[in-house]
Amino acid sequence: MSERILISGITGFVGSHLADLALEKGHTVYGFKRWNLSRMRNVRHIIDKINWIDCDITDNVSVKKALEIAKPEKIFHLAAESFVSTSWNHPSHYIDVNYKGTVNLLESIKDLKLSANILIPGSGEEYGKIYENELPITEKSILRPVNPYAVTKIAQDLIAYVYYETYGVNVIRVRAFNHEGPRRDNVFGIPSFCHQIAKIEKNLQEPILKTGHIEDKRNFTHVRDMVEAYWLAIEKCTPGELYLIGSDETDSIFTYRQIVEKLIEMSENKNISIKQEQSFVRPTSVPRLIGDTSKFRNATGWKPKIPITEILQDTLNYWRNFVNNDLY
Repeated sequence: MSERILISGITGFVGSHLADLALEKGHTVYGFKRWNLSRMRNVRHIIDKINWIDCDITDNVSVKKALEIAKPEKIFHLAAESFVSTSWNHPSHYIDVNYKGTVNLLESIKDLKLSANILIPGSGEEYGKIYENELPITEKSILRPVNPYAVTKIAQDLIAYVYYETYGVNVIRVRAFNHEGPRRDNVFGIPSFCHQIAKIEKNLQEPILKTGHIEDKRNFTHVRDMVEAYWLAIEKCTPGELYLIGSDETDSIFTYRQIVEKLIEMSENKNISIKQEQSFVRPTSVPRLIGDTSKFRNATGWKPKIPITEILQDTLNYWRNFVNNDLY
């Protein structure tokens, strides 16, 4: 049966893939866009299939009007500032979008008495400084955030829990570990590596791959597997509860150096050297983020299907197409 699905952040990396999934399932999809600011590149292929609503998540009047129009039966709140490095320079802006924007959405849901489940995705970054003997991370692990972005995501999660406890808003709380794939901006690690390799292959960049911290270890999931997980979460998880999502199999856990080496092996040019670029290095790093996602898997039956080689190949091919067709 077709449902009315609302996706904030629909023009972004994960939001656009989630829109693809919702449309494949035959649902009616509503999406927020800022009338003159949203970049539409990620949704160009489905732009005529989305019911667009002009809405700025930081404007409470705008948010309430948008919900009145959409009358959603499921809400995926993906609108966020998510690039960690710039959060040190713009902490107040990150608070405005990630925390206050979420409050605006929750207040409107409360005031309009909407019964829809709302997915509030957090990030593994919230755990921050995790020691080796504390792995794997679970829902009960200590939060030691080391960047402003992580603090705003913790605040987002906790205020969502307050609205669940106080007003009965059907909040589904998840923390997602690293997910990658086509459409993610090239300011992030793996898309940056792939973009640079694509330029090197076309002789648009010298064969030097510029990196930041590459000894940090992560578990990696394809974005298509992640949006499947989000869909299962909003359908099967218990409101108010927290769930971790990610690929925790050993063949999905790598350092960024290992990822870079795999990408160079996939490149048409194997003679690429690696150089740490100081401007890419964060003031504080998060050396290890490895999660135990058994609670979520037991609740939903979810299991990632796409291996790391396909994650990297898909991302590299996306940026090759981007460079070859001058899609800047």
